[in-house]
Amino acid sequence: MQRTIAFLAATALFLPGLALAQSSTCVTLSGDLSFGAIGSQVTELQTFLKAQGFLTAPLVPNFGNATLAAVRAFQGAQGISATGTVGPLTRYAIQRVSCGGTSGSTSGATQSSGPTNTSSNKFEVTGWIPYWRAATGTQDVLPHLDELSEVNPFVYSVRTDGTIVDNGSMDQEPWPSFIAAAKAKKVRVIPTVMWSNADAMHAILSSAPLRQALEDRITALVKNNGFDGVDIDFEGKHAEDKNFFATFLKGLYQRMGPKWVTCDIESRTPLDARYYGTEVPPDATIYANDFVAINKYCDRVKVMAYDQQGIDQELAAQAASSSQVYGPVADPFWVRKVINLMSKDIKKSKILIGVPTYGYEYDVTAYAGNQYTYDILWTFNPGYATPIAAQYNVTPVRNMAGEMQFTYFPSGTAPNTVAPVSLNNVPSALLAAAASTAYADSINTHQTFRLMDWPDAQSIAGKAELAADLGVRGISIFKLDGGEAPGMWDVLVGVKQ
Repeated sequence: MQRTIAFLAATALFLPGLALAQSSTCVTLSGDLSFGAIGSQVTELQTFLKAQGFLTAPLVPNFGNATLAAVRAFQGAQGISATGTVGPLTRYAIQRVSCGGTSGSTSGATQSSGPTNTSSNKFEVTGWIPYWRAATGTQDVLPHLDELSEVNPFVYSVRTDGTIVDNGSMDQEPWPSFIAAAKAKKVRVIPTVMWSNADAMHAILSSAPLRQALEDRITALVKNNGFDGVDIDFEGKHAEDKNFFATFLKGLYQRMGPKWVTCDIESRTPLDARYYGTEVPPDATIYANDFVAINKYCDRVKVMAYDQQGIDQELAAQAASSSQVYGPVADPFWVRKVINLMSKDIKKSKILIGVPTYGYEYDVTAYAGNQYTYDILWTFNPGYATPIAAQYNVTPVRNMAGEMQFTYFPSGTAPNTVAPVSLNNVPSALLAAAASTAYADSINTHQTFRLMDWPDAQSIAGKAELAADLGVRGISIFKLDGGEAPGMWDVLVGVKQ
């Protein structure tokens, strides 16, 4: 279903806490840097650190002790693990600050002052395989089972009468062979039972006999098929069903015995970020998920930290204040806020951060005063973007959320007052290319263009780094279907402990 999201700009807005000075240039480091590195990227890093007041030594193209200390100081100010290595999270923070963002404070959420992953628990990597791409998904995952702790066939759903439907023919190939291979590798096989019909959920969950019958059916499904557990994905519930859902989880947990119960839960954005610059509605704290009960009755909690788009108005305002379009699938700064909030009630040892492998294409309309509206057209796998970029001669760039993006005017829609019609960053590149007031006026009169935004392997690696820094159990990837960004498996090698 198409949604319209309005991102309204503001004047230069900064998060509470330590405000860092904006650099004179936007710094986008193309790769990781660590002690001993040399070259122009090191000099660019040092220039940024000096502008922020973290480095006083002379600029030399060598990553030495002074640079190491400055990087650690910057990371500490950002709430990033102070390793001294400039990895994906640190590069994202540098880009955000230098391009007009802020220190990255999480607005009231608990800040990390150093490495927080001190738990002895093993870091886990799990992922969902969708039934609509079972052949390519299982084929993609089979060679990489050593990198995974658990696989979730995204197959089952619930009918309105509370019975379960197998959408993916789990008794037919490729599933039996795939499950056997996973078990041989000691990888948990826990299928997902999904449900998004809020009215039907209310009818079943609010009735004790119907709810208990559903608990029995799910338990039988798991035990009769030899699965290791079940993954519950009930989304879009009515708030009035909060206690009913908690009771359902309790009953299911008791029935499952030694089998696993894992739960997929919607992200909860802190209110000061969600309603940034506006009054918080009186009903804003009425939720459909009881985190205390979820923590008690779910062995793992997979936080669906994606589909962010415009939910964090604080980050959207920062982007708009620096004339940047902003339609992320999952900005690491937003994910950090979400996990810091949700981990107040859910043990970090149970939390897996959901990591997206898909992107969004938008129709974006520009208005006066750095205001934009974003109409979602569709989701896509990264390979869909490549031929479009080639068609319009556009080079994708890494945006403020650490994801890849480019913008373009579809054929026949470009304004007559400027050429070429393809650009890789609107509005900043668009405004830079504008040679006339007439063209600027066209932007202010509902000029529309396309935006494509998606996570690549580097973005996925950054999420794993973030999960380790936050000290949670691991990451859960949606989706594993063979269409994810090239190089994803390479960055996941060795992540699972």
